[in-house]
Amino acid sequence: MHVLHVIDSVSRTGGAEQALAATAPLLVRSGVRLDIAYLLPREGLQEQLAAAGAALFCVHRPDRLRTAAALRSLIRRRRPDIVHTTLFEADLLGRAAANAARVPVVSSLVNSSYGPEHLSSPGLQPWKVRAAQAADAATAVGVRRFHALSRHVASVMAKRLAVPSHRIDVIPRGRDPELLGTATPQRRAAVRAALGLDAQTPVVLAAARQQYQKGLDVLVGCWPMLRERVDDAVLLLAGCEGAQTPKLRSLAAGDPSVVFLGQRSDVYDLMAASDAFAVPSRWEGLGSAAMEAMGVGVPLVASDVPALRETVGSEGHALLVPSERPEELHDALLDTLTHREAAHKRAAAAREHFLRHYTLEQVTAEMIAFYRGVLARGPERRL
Repeated sequence: MHVLHVIDSVSRTGGAEQALAATAPLLVRSGVRLDIAYLLPREGLQEQLAAAGAALFCVHRPDRLRTAAALRSLIRRRRPDIVHTTLFEADLLGRAAANAARVPVVSSLVNSSYGPEHLSSPGLQPWKVRAAQAADAATAVGVRRFHALSRHVASVMAKRLAVPSHRIDVIPRGRDPELLGTATPQRRAAVRAALGLDAQTPVVLAAARQQYQKGLDVLVGCWPMLRERVDDAVLLLAGCEGAQTPKLRSLAAGDPSVVFLGQRSDVYDLMAASDAFAVPSRWEGLGSAAMEAMGVGVPLVASDVPALRETVGSEGHALLVPSERPEELHDALLDTLTHREAAHKRAAAAREHFLRHYTLEQVTAEMIAFYRGVLARGPERRL
């Protein structure tokens, strides 16, 4: 089977890009001939993807029309069995190019886009959100089948893109348990020593892009309340800068207990060294960071938004709090830091849930079955 995956970029900062890099070696080992076309010439995961056995093609052009033409030419030259698109620009241009080349196309739905939360996001103009939704829905007509990261995303996006729900299959992302590792005392001590933290310091970690969606401003905003109760606690923020960075730095100004670590390649180690992992997102498509924390075995505090609740699986696995409620986020973090035995029981149960549902081998096998099913089923009749 020959798959050509079209994605906006292969930078290291996005969950979709990281998921592709994680699954590429298993896809290739399973007999998939994997091509990857990316639209933006950003350095990142090219070397890792090439080492996995994928063939990479940068199709960046000055405008969408020429980029779509370059994609169409690439598809005709490579002659894949199926084209798989991920993320907005890749969806629009990859769908058009695949349809023009008469190759079946599938698309991943990775987030619950175009909702009220997006319309109220700082810096986004409502008319642009609606225009993007219209373009997405128009090109979705040519998609043979969709893959959604969660049941929530499948349900929401079926309505927003006017896609019949029976054309959407749900397959989450996965992670390699060996790569994640676990929160052993030795690992915890080594990572803390490198950070200049002693063994007893209460540590809360958040790892996310500094964007409105991720709700880090809610976490940093409630931090002074937590410090009043746990005066030696430290908050570590790992992740690349974004539109919310100035606000976050302003909220944390003068507080040495809030540490901006920047983009890190050792997030799993940081998780293993932490006493709580916070995911205060306003919305998510799956919640990859929460899923990774479950795999490592660190106590999790997350927003009670549909996709995160679905990923977490049970309130016995994490403390879930309403999004944008700093007081309740504070209470959950305080509970996690002060009732360690209960927190560790939740973390152990969460790791078992991860091993049952989110290992990379399981998820890759489901994706290969998805591809095979699309090819075997052929085009669906449109009523």
